[in-house]
Amino acid sequence: MSCEKDDICAEGTPTTPEMIIRFYDLASQNETKTVSQLYAYALDDSNNVININGLSIASRDSLGIPLRTDDNSTRFVLHQDFDIDDNDTPEDTSDDIVLGNPDVITVNYEREDVYVSRACGFKTIFNNISFEVELDGDNWIINSEITNANVDNENSAHVKVFH
Repeated sequence: MSCEKDDICAEGTPTTPEMIIRFYDLASQNETKTVSQLYAYALDDSNNVININGLSIASRDSLGIPLRTDDNSTRFVLHQDFDIDDNDTPEDTSDDIVLGNPDVITVNYEREDVYVSRACGFKTIFNNISFEVELDGDNWIINSEITNANVDNENSAHVKVFH
């Protein structure tokens, strides 16, 4: 019997990148602007909420969103000033009211699977992204701009969002 080299994907190996969104001030478009109590989550094809691992409700000026690798589109919600009013019944979630302002986003793209190594397999990169905000009469996202149409790394922002 002989020993074989372990096929372990090294920790620093590039994997499928997240789309990086950076938030900017609409009035002063070169300055970043924090979004208060931002809650981000994905929506599946039936509009069910899918929590994004590692993301919590926080005030921030940038955000990484994983895109679907099994479809050419990802829908998610960016919810500003997220909070829950429990109606003074913390044990009963059926009467909870979600507060804040949710905006539904659709990102369309072309997927490309790229071979990384035998141990790591493939990663997906996303080309020609588009970023669309569904109009709801109370959008907090006023405008957006694609700054890098190809999501192939997480080194800089792919989308600027103005609010």
